[in-house]
Amino acid sequence: MAVRKHRRSKQQPRKPLHIDHRQLYFREGLMELDLAGRVALVTGASKGIGLAVASRLAAEGCTIHLAARSADALEAARDKLKGHGNPIAVHVADLSEPSTPERLIDACGHLDILVNNAGAIPAGRIDQIDDAAWRKAWDLKVFGYINMTRTALEHFRRRKAGVIVNVIGMAGERPDARYVAGSTGNAALMAFSRAIGAASVDEGVRVVGVNPGPVATDRMVTLLKAKALGSLGDENRWTELLTEYPFGRPCRPEEVADLVAFLASARASYISGTVVTIDGGMSARGGSF
Repeated sequence: MAVRKHRRSKQQPRKPLHIDHRQLYFREGLMELDLAGRVALVTGASKGIGLAVASRLAAEGCTIHLAARSADALEAARDKLKGHGNPIAVHVADLSEPSTPERLIDACGHLDILVNNAGAIPAGRIDQIDDAAWRKAWDLKVFGYINMTRTALEHFRRRKAGVIVNVIGMAGERPDARYVAGSTGNAALMAFSRAIGAASVDEGVRVVGVNPGPVATDRMVTLLKAKALGSLGDENRWTELLTEYPFGRPCRPEEVADLVAFLASARASYISGTVVTIDGGMSARGGSF
């Protein structure tokens, strides 16, 4: 019996589907974050990363609420942001107080974005930080973030929408005995952000963390001086430590702010329960503060 040979179709192969995502997200050469009209609360907003984040969100068209402990510093920050033309409200708040989060978020009224950034944990080895200093630092940053997140989640759940960005720190993934309180506190906040953000999506809310490496702020200088004292015997030699940094410099606050703005936007709508590191690759190659 003759066997028929299968004749291949002469149809032309299909071209792979091509989607130009630039047509989706770019207009007139600019990436649209679609943040205009959103309301954002930034804690620790009077200087450094917090002020840079507030400035970036204001530039994107957000109404901004600034929270910090110093009234004078907050007014100075508001003056710096007035040029964006958006409403800017200031709130004097001590986030180490458990009653503060509810009062602060109620004062904001409608809220779309919370950026937790308040808190400074001192450098030092375990025998250099007493119990009082350790607890004071964690009450502000660790429990401050936890309490603000808990309160904001209650607010966001009602609308099934909202974003929480926790600015944490690289020491959480690269523990350093010379910064033991900060390393353990940041590691806790990393786990917290991942756990909450993995579950919050079921209620329409995203929670993400950001781990900056060394950032060019006054706080960074304080930490580097402490490290220089321990490793070089002289805090005034802290600038020598910069030569080991990626690109020979620390991260700029504006670079962190750009990342936070992206994560808070609809362009990052599928990002939750994770921590994004911005450190020039320092943690991946074994670096630390």
